[in-house]
Amino acid sequence: MPALVKTSPPPALLSWTEPPVTSESLDWAPLTIIDLAKFDQPGRKQELASELKDAVKLWGFWTVINSGISQDQISRQLDIGYTFFEQPLVEKKKVTCDFAEGNYFGYREPYRLIGSSDVKENMEMLNLPKYTPHYESYPRHDLIKAYKDEIQPFHRLVWDNVIRKLFILFAIILELPEEYFVERHHYDKPSEDHLRYMIYHPRPAEEDAKIGGQWSAGHTDFGAMTLLFSQPVAALQIRTPNNEWKWVKHVPGGITCNAADTLSFLTKGYIKSTVHRVVRPPADQAHLERLGLFYFVRPGDDIPMVPAPSPVLIREGYLSEHEEKLGKEPDTDSVNGFEYVRARVKNVHSRNTRHAHDGRGAREVFRVKNLEVQDFYA
Repeated sequence: MPALVKTSPPPALLSWTEPPVTSESLDWAPLTIIDLAKFDQPGRKQELASELKDAVKLWGFWTVINSGISQDQISRQLDIGYTFFEQPLVEKKKVTCDFAEGNYFGYREPYRLIGSSDVKENMEMLNLPKYTPHYESYPRHDLIKAYKDEIQPFHRLVWDNVIRKLFILFAIILELPEEYFVERHHYDKPSEDHLRYMIYHPRPAEEDAKIGGQWSAGHTDFGAMTLLFSQPVAALQIRTPNNEWKWVKHVPGGITCNAADTLSFLTKGYIKSTVHRVVRPPADQAHLERLGLFYFVRPGDDIPMVPAPSPVLIREGYLSEHEEKLGKEPDTDSVNGFEYVRARVKNVHSRNTRHAHDGRGAREVFRVKNLEVQDFYA
């Protein structure tokens, strides 16, 4: 009889304690709340699409509630993230982002200086690719391997319960077949999607003053959509349609969502990729660690970045005749999802310094063939 192989239990997780919300009166953004509990009810998808329309077109930000993802599941992922960041740096650096190749998978160390100051970045992050055959051989940290049985189903659950449904709502808004955006971002096909654990460490007030209190300067996101599991330390701000900065309020159990650049490309700007930033928290939270759990949605690696042949986009004059044709029959020169995202990551994160500004203007335009966005990092 073969000898039994003993397996070591996974390392014990540290427990992340959710901090209290701020007691300060802040200028909160009036974000639309989308109740996904309605999604599978007869006739309610159209209602949700109507509620979401102005949010995606004007604001680019909204909040999802009743996702079917429990607070216990979210808290468990935060415990994993917190435990990871508490490890020695040598352990965290065993799998790092390869920015020279535009590869955002792995650990990102806070080593860059901000602008011309002597202030260093204060965030760490770990980006985990999907658990699909295409990424089966991708290296992962020992802690992440040890908790694969929890991370893997959570990774997929976020896509199934939230992302898929939002893509269907976008298609309804644009009068496209319901699966149009789902098919271009399918979980089981290769893409740069990742689950992210991210932590901002508090800074002394005098250091933050040198960089205008900005922890992450105004920017748009690279992919299709970003999901942030709402957390209580106020620091995220969005630039409103009136060009004002407003704070994003914590919604217990909610998910703050924003559209990003490639989704804006696919809709010719109808769905807005909104500038946002992270700033020093209010005084009663400025001493706190700010731990976050995210999902970053990217288009399929081989999906051409051409506008959808949407009757709405055609009717409202977003598309030229050539673009309408491209939406139905992309040409071989079209940039694909992998090409754009990798180029954007390489462009931004291979720099040795990170600039600090208010995101109201751009010094450069970033281009990949026919695609361009304002480079708020320049």
